[in-house]
Amino acid sequence: MELLLIILFLAVLAYVGVAMLGAARWSWLARGLQKRLAAGRQAIVPACFDVRELAGLPVPVQRYFRVALTAGQPMIAAVDVEHAGTLNIADKGAYRWKTFSSGQRILARRPGFVWDARVAVFPGLPVHVYDAYVAGEGTLHLALFGLTSLARLQGKGDMAQAELMRFLAEAACYPTALLPSQGVQWQAVDERSARATLNDGEVSATLLFCFNDQGLIESVRADARGRLVGGKIVTLPWEGLWFDHQQRDGMWVPMRGEVRWLLPQGPRPYWRGSIARLAYEFA
Repeated sequence: MELLLIILFLAVLAYVGVAMLGAARWSWLARGLQKRLAAGRQAIVPACFDVRELAGLPVPVQRYFRVALTAGQPMIAAVDVEHAGTLNIADKGAYRWKTFSSGQRILARRPGFVWDARVAVFPGLPVHVYDAYVAGEGTLHLALFGLTSLARLQGKGDMAQAELMRFLAEAACYPTALLPSQGVQWQAVDERSARATLNDGEVSATLLFCFNDQGLIESVRADARGRLVGGKIVTLPWEGLWFDHQQRDGMWVPMRGEVRWLLPQGPRPYWRGSIARLAYEFA
């Protein structure tokens, strides 16, 4: 019995040591990404929203900004977000939803973000995840305990475009970043939708924005967005849905969302989350 207790104690001690080492390593990696993100930060001009900026925009886009923002609204420079929700980790077949929690740092100009998540894939076996767009490059890194890499992709091309699409889609939560003065170009489609394009150097992202009866964003869609399949990036139709719009710092923003791939057999959601904390830095 005494030997069993010793073995159990050593196993617990080893687990705690591995967890602490992994957390320390992951924090070190996070600081590196955050420093690169901060190094590219640019001044926000203008400092406040001017309704005259809406002249010539598609009708549903003008309606959206008039609902979501107020005249003189300070422009968003940076955002800190905390999420909680579930991730489906199965590429096909039966869904395998796992809980996650995350923190995300977003800069409006130069556009970029770092999403740092913990996913409870198995009891006591956390997977750390980085999803980021920094200095024109996309990054996706998954590691067991923050130590053993399960997947790691970084670069330009489809990877960078996919991450810039995420930035553009999530701008519903930091809506001044969608204004023309912040680099977004709008193209009319119909009375309930419009296309938005954002260019960042060599990287370009275009999404179809659809608006609800209140004029707020209810979905965003891409004809082709990069998806990690078998360790490689393939492009597939993609959609994000936004719900539960609430007023924060004078702006109407969604507090819940779902993200899904649009496969031939039907939509396959893989992210469902809600915002637990939302903190803005203004110009």
